[in-house]
Order: sequence, then structure tokens, then C-alpha cells
Amino acid sequence: MKRKQWQGWGPGEQAEQHYLVQPRALAGGGDLRHVSEFLSACGWQDKSKRNGPLVLDSPDRTIRIGYNPYMLPGGWTIHSKATAHQDEWTVSLGRQTPVEIVAGLTDALTRPRSAHAPNVWAPLQEQHWKTDRGDEHFIATSPDGAAWMQFHHDRSGQAIWWSGAQDEQGNGWTASFTASTPMHLVQAFSEALASPDPVMRPRGRVPHSTRIRTTSVSVLPSQLSAWQQARVHAARAATWARNSWAASQPRTTTRPHATAGRPRARR
Repeated sequence: MKRKQWQGWGPGEQAEQHYLVQPRALAGGGDLRHVSEFLSACGWQDKSKRNGPLVLDSPDRTIRIGYNPYMLPGGWTIHSKATAHQDEWTVSLGRQTPVEIVAGLTDALTRPRSAHAPNVWAPLQEQHWKTDRGDEHFIATSPDGAAWMQFHHDRSGQAIWWSGAQDEQGNGWTASFTASTPMHLVQAFSEALASPDPVMRPRGRVPHSTRIRTTSVSVLPSQLSAWQQARVHAARAATWARNSWAASQPRTTTRPHATAGRPRARR
């Protein structure tokens, strides 16, 4: 285990021990606020009941994100109603899915779609994931064998995406995507899944596994808060910029002239 000490400590603060964990897929669930505070800053409405499951609705009320630890197996559910341009879809993620990977998908819900065609496999190939193609499936596995991303057809011919991670003891999580889930969201998930960047967990919240590598770091509470707020401020700034741009665009419909339909006066 490596150990680092952060510089620039201020007076009156006591450093706390945290760990940088790799691979991120095995880091455990993490702090739900990493997902919820970003969405709230983007205008999502918190519909959670006191001491109940987390529930967030999109500004247009077409998408609901929930996290429920009080039922089995529990975890995340992201559900979208059918719209004029998109069928209904659902994504389910286990409770131990790292919040940084969940956020890869949920953050993408707040951004406009890219003009480029999505490619779910590209982020995995860039990180040298191993691929295997069969008659009914295509699967990519992380270099350490801990995580996977799979595409297959079920008995009815529906296209199914399935992902997850598992340690040597069988502990881990899975994620499933219905056939109608927009591909750019599946790609955003695969990017977050394949990222080599470590994630931070406080002492006592690091899973016991021989498959993970940890680096001990001393972090001030003010530093941790500043990092969290930077993510929230970035979300607010991006939302303000998009709303300002939308408000500045000309109307697409022409209002009828005030005198339209009136008879002309005779001279």
C-alpha cells in the first residue's frame, strides 16, 4: 500500500485518511451525493421522502432516478417514459455499483447528445479490454478479469446489454439495460466503467479484496468539500449556459398578425 500526504494544509483542520482505489469497478458504492448533488444543480427535482429512498425527477419529468437500499436486491433504477422520439427504457444497477460509474450515465442525461454515432466498445478497446465474439453474444472483459460488458440477444430476439464486476469472493454488482436504452447512454456508462482513474473512499469503506490496489492519502475536510463543490458549480454553470443559449434563440413559430382576419376598410 502506498501512502501520500497532501500539501497546503490550513491551520485548525485535522487531516482524514482516505484511499485511492483501483480498479474503480471494485471500489464499492460510495457517496450518493456524487450523483444526486450534480443532478440537483442541473435542475432535477428531489422527490425523496424523509428517511426514504432517493428519488430524482428530470426537469421535463420524463426520467426518474431512484436508489433504494431498503429492498432486495436494491440499488439504482433509471426509468424513462416513452416520448415522441424515444421508446420507454430502464437501466438497473446493483447497490455496490460505484457512484462514479453511475454518474457516467446520469451526468450524460443532463447534456445534449453528440452528433457522432455512439460506440459502446470504443472506450473499452482504448483501455485494452479483451473481446470475445460468439454466435449470440459479444463480450468485453477488463484486463484484470474483474469487470465485463456484454451484448446479446434474448430468446425473443431483443438486444440486451449486461455489465458488472466481481471480486475473487464473488462480491460485486451487475447492471442491465433494456433494449430501447439510448446508445449514447450505454456508451457513457462504458466510458466510466473502463476509466483507469482511481476513485476515493474513506477509511472503513474500502472493500476487502486482493484484486484492488489502494493508495493511502491524507485529506482535509475543506479539500474534500472543495472537490465536491467544484463538480456542483460546473453543473450549475453548464446548465445556466444552456438555458441562456436556449432563451436567446428566435421563436420557431410566427405569431399571427394583430389585424389578421379583419375586413379592410373601404375608401
